[in-house]
Amino acid sequence: MPLSGRPPAGLPARVRVVEVGPRDGLQNEPGKIDTATRVALIERLAAAGLRMIESGAFVSPKWVPQMADTAEVLARVRRTPGVRYPVLVPNRQGFDAALQVQQQRGVPIEEIAVFSAASETFSQKNTHCTIAEGLARFAEVARLALEQGWRVRGYVSVAFGCPYEGAVAVDRVHTVTRALLDMGCYEVSIGDTTGVATAGAVRRVYERLCATIPPQQLAGHFHDTWGQATANALAMLEFGVPALDASVAGLGGCPYSPGATGNVATEDIVYLLHGLGIETGIDLDALIDAGAFIGDALGRPGASRVANARRAQRARERELAAHRPAGTGAWRA
Repeated sequence: MPLSGRPPAGLPARVRVVEVGPRDGLQNEPGKIDTATRVALIERLAAAGLRMIESGAFVSPKWVPQMADTAEVLARVRRTPGVRYPVLVPNRQGFDAALQVQQQRGVPIEEIAVFSAASETFSQKNTHCTIAEGLARFAEVARLALEQGWRVRGYVSVAFGCPYEGAVAVDRVHTVTRALLDMGCYEVSIGDTTGVATAGAVRRVYERLCATIPPQQLAGHFHDTWGQATANALAMLEFGVPALDASVAGLGGCPYSPGATGNVATEDIVYLLHGLGIETGIDLDALIDAGAFIGDALGRPGASRVANARRAQRARERELAAHRPAGTGAWRA
C-alpha cells in the first residue's frame, strides 16, 4: 500500500523495522517449528523488504528448545544483500557457540543482541542473576563481539512494568540503558515486555532517556497485551526515535510474564508507519503473506488486525473481479 503523504513534523521520515518474529516470536510459541520452515520464514521476510531480521539465539536448548537449531538456520538461509541477521547471545557460552559457527562452518555472524532488565526480580527469574551481575556478563560478551567486528544491540526488558514488582522507576530504565550503551551497544531497544504501557508512560520514559541520549541510539519494543502497542509506538516516534521492533503475525509472548501476549504485529506497525507517510521499504502485502505462511505452519491465524482485514479485502476484490465481464467495467449481478 502506498505511503500517505509526508510524516508530521517531529516524526522520523524513515523507520527501521526490526523483525523479531523468527527469534523472539517463535521462541515463545508452544511447540517447535522445523528448521526448513524457520528458514523459509526468514527468506520471505527479507523478500518483503525487512532489512533487519532477528534470526535465532545461542541459548541453552534445555531452557529454549525452539532455538536449538539456530546454527543450522543461519547456515541454510539464503542471504539477501543489505539484510542483517542478528542473533541473541546472552552470555559467554552463547558467544563461544556463535564464534564456533562462524569459524567452523563459515557462517557470518555480523550482529548480536544482549539484554538486561529494569527489574531485579525479573532479572532473577529470567537470567538467574541480579541486574548488576547480568550487565557484567553482557559487558564481557560485548567486548568480545566488538573485537570480532560484530555489531552489538541491547534490549531493556520490563521497562514500563514488571509482573513481579509492578511499576518500574524511570531512572532505573535510564541507568540500565546507559550501561548498555557504555559497553558498546550501538542502539538499545526499550521493551514493554508485559504490554502494560500507555502512551503517557511511553512519553515519560522517552522524555527521560532523550534528555541525555540521542534518539538515534534508541528503539522501541512493544507488546500488545492491553491493546496499546500501536498507540505506544506513535508516542515513541514523537521523540524522533527511528527504530521499532515488531513480530510478524504478532508471534510470541513472554514465558516469565504470566498473561503476556505477543509482540505487536509487524503488519500493524507497517500500516501505521505508511499511514503517517513514514518510509520503511517494506511491501505490506508480501509481509502479510509471510505472516499467513507462519500462521499456517503453527495451525492458527495470526494476531495482526491489519493482516486479517487486508486478507478479507483481497478476498472481496477477487470475488468482484470474478463477476466482472471481460473487457468492460460493468459488474454481473
